[in-house]
Amino acid sequence: MITGLVCRAAPLTVLGMVVLTIVSGIAPTASAWLNRAVLNGLVPGRTAARHAAGGQHIVVLAVLLGATGLATAVLPHGRRYGEGELRRRLGLLIEDRMFRAINSFPGLSRFESPEFYDKIRVVQQISNNVPTRLVSAVMTSGQSVITAAGMFATLVTINPVLTAITAATAVPAVAAQITNSRRRADHEWQASPAARRQMFYARLLSDRDAAKEVRLFGLGDFLRNRMLSEISEINRGQRKLDMRIFSIEGVLSLITAATSAAGLIWTVREAVAGRLSIGDVALFTMAVVGVQGAIGNFVSRIADLYQSLLLFGHYTDVLSAGPDLAIATSPRRLPPLREGIELRDVWFRYDTGHPWVLRGVTMSIPCGTSVALVGLNGAGKSTLVKLLCRLYDPHRGAIYWDGVDIRDAAPEDLRARIGTVFQDYMAYDLTAAENIGMGDLDRLTDRDAIRIAAEHAGIHDKLTSLPDGYDTLLSRVFFSNKDRQNPQTGVVLSGGQWQRLALARGLMRADRDLLILDEPSSGLDAEAEYAIHRRLRDFREGATSLLISHRLNAVRDAGQIYVLSGGRIIESGTHDELMATGGEYRRLFTLQASGYQASKPDVGNGCAAGVAGGCLVHYQARDTQWTARGRAVDAAG
Repeated sequence: MITGLVCRAAPLTVLGMVVLTIVSGIAPTASAWLNRAVLNGLVPGRTAARHAAGGQHIVVLAVLLGATGLATAVLPHGRRYGEGELRRRLGLLIEDRMFRAINSFPGLSRFESPEFYDKIRVVQQISNNVPTRLVSAVMTSGQSVITAAGMFATLVTINPVLTAITAATAVPAVAAQITNSRRRADHEWQASPAARRQMFYARLLSDRDAAKEVRLFGLGDFLRNRMLSEISEINRGQRKLDMRIFSIEGVLSLITAATSAAGLIWTVREAVAGRLSIGDVALFTMAVVGVQGAIGNFVSRIADLYQSLLLFGHYTDVLSAGPDLAIATSPRRLPPLREGIELRDVWFRYDTGHPWVLRGVTMSIPCGTSVALVGLNGAGKSTLVKLLCRLYDPHRGAIYWDGVDIRDAAPEDLRARIGTVFQDYMAYDLTAAENIGMGDLDRLTDRDAIRIAAEHAGIHDKLTSLPDGYDTLLSRVFFSNKDRQNPQTGVVLSGGQWQRLALARGLMRADRDLLILDEPSSGLDAEAEYAIHRRLRDFREGATSLLISHRLNAVRDAGQIYVLSGGRIIESGTHDELMATGGEYRRLFTLQASGYQASKPDVGNGCAAGVAGGCLVHYQARDTQWTARGRAVDAAG
């Protein structure tokens, strides 16, 4: 895979680096032999002979030696440029492939797996460095092999025994480096959860949204100590590993140095005895230094290569993970909804070790009707929405779209027919227009559609009042180029305004076959909530929709209301039918209404017990309408 990535990213750059590597590997050996020839030519007794021949030979050798030195000086810079260009091109290709793979996961299960999340985090950290380190390690290792081979051949001509001893010392060094590289990679992986927690605490200490509670509750030192504790845990493991590596590699380095010292002493003695020339001594010295340097470089790069390969394995794991949902070999094309959606005996849990979230849910959403789903927190309402959008598949049972099991259709085909407003909406650090237009990328630049969605969500007036209107950046994290010099650039919306914006984003798909509204007004005040639900009623009229809300008065006009409790449907019917039954729905509806009911309503006083802000609210049981200083507010919770 790595070879294919490299060749595809920058083939000419790699070819150039190979040529530079070969030349760089040959240069030290050539330099050593040229240096020997020049020195021997200058030794008294040999100079005259050279001079008699015109002395040109020594000059030529000196020129070649100088040229070799120049090449040795320039080649690393060429390699460095090539590595930089390869890093840029390879990083782009790897990021593209990785996020293509991540985007290909049709479901959510992988994103909720801590182990897989760690793999993605590690891949993001190494994506720009490890591939280039791999190529650099291969190139440098190749250069070291060429240099070591040439220097070994040189040493053999002087002392074969000493050459064999020098080679033998390289074997344990290579083995130790590979073992240590594996330990480093293992430590990095084992420390990943602690590193993730450390980043979590660090983010809380610097996050804008967390700053309020951090300061209000005095959490700064608590979070800082937690962060430092995680860092200390990582450092303890790293310190232990470094000490072990230091002891092993230190001993091996001493053995190598002792071997070199012994060889140098032998060479000098041979020269004193007249059995070696001055050039031979210089050649041996350069060869020993070259061999040790080449071996050391080779060992280091092999270790780096091995560690990078281990880390790169996480990248291949992400790319080869495959879809987290079963994808039909020949997906069926979903027709426009004509009959309705049906859930038949649906069971689901997030993990085999977790309890069931849904237990045999059976319900239907007839085409052209509005269905509501109510229940307490944790009842499984949002999970059911995820199953309808096929972000997960049921463990038992099935969901049918006009009689077609949605598992037989392509997930993107299903989702293209659904418009959704999630309770846990996203706030993108983009412009207001982009935040809305992302609900339908085909109309991302359609300002009329964006404006209409904003008007229906009740956020149009606010957006037009911003400094750049719909083009205002809704973030203090980034800035546009024209505001680069403005430290006050960007606008931050309130929670309620963001919720309206998220609603507008969902309404960009209001014309789809199914509209899912999961707590679309949970963060709004009573008046805004009333206005939003009135607008949503218009959208839901005659359309197929599923509304989830804790505000039971907002769902009372639904054609069918399902009550979910403990993962089961325990009641279903219209509002009037469920109120007449006297079951869980009536209990919840009455409980919510009682929170607004004044024990002694007094219109003149303008206040009522249990109502924030001092606004008089009086519950009339006869028609469950709320009156507030003469204004009807249709909200029972």
